[in-house]
Amino acid sequence: MNVDDIIVTHNEEARRFETTVAGLRAFITYGRFPDRLVLRHTQVPPALEGKGLAAKLARTAVDFARPNHLRVVPLCPYVSSFIRKHREYQDLVSAGDLQKVLSR
Repeated sequence: MNVDDIIVTHNEEARRFETTVAGLRAFITYGRFPDRLVLRHTQVPPALEGKGLAAKLARTAVDFARPNHLRVVPLCPYVSSFIRKHREYQDLVSAGDLQKVLSR
C-alpha cells in the first residue's frame, strides 16, 4: 500500500474525512463551527496501522481548515501529536490550545 495513492474524501454528512483501503474504512471525525474545526477522533483499523494512513487523514483535515479560515481544535490525541511534529500547522491552533499540545 502506497499512502500517496490513497484518496481521502470529505464526508460532510457524517462529519468526517475518510478512506477505504482493502475494504476497511479509516476516518477522522470532526465538529464544525463557524470559526473552528474540532478534530475529535482518528480511527484506523489494526490491519492498516503503521502505514501512514492516520497522518494522511490528519493532514487532509488540517489542509481543509486553512483555506476555510478555521482554527483547529485537536481533541484527538493523534492529531495533537501530528501538529506537535508538523510545525507548519501550528499556526492553525489557538495559542491556548497550542500550549496544551506542545506540553504533552
